[in-house]
Amino acid sequence: MAAGTIRYWAAAKAAAGVAEEPYTAEHLAEALDAARAKHPGELAQVLKRCSFLVDGDPVGTRSHETVRLAEGGTVEVLPPFAGG
Repeated sequence: MAAGTIRYWAAAKAAAGVAEEPYTAEHLAEALDAARAKHPGELAQVLKRCSFLVDGDPVGTRSHETVRLAEGGTVEVLPPFAGG
């Protein structure tokens, strides 16, 4: 298990009610499952539309179960943004 920080942006931040929080998880799927459990309601729907960066690297289409998290790492939760 690794401990790190999840940072929520825009609609994800509004749905979670916090800008960031700690995680303890082995992989991204586990961290996101914990976030959904901690913030029931709108966050689960918002996460379906989000993209993710793990330690600055885009997750892209990789399965979240295969994205391992590092000790002291950061997960950025990025909803679609409007504008340019």
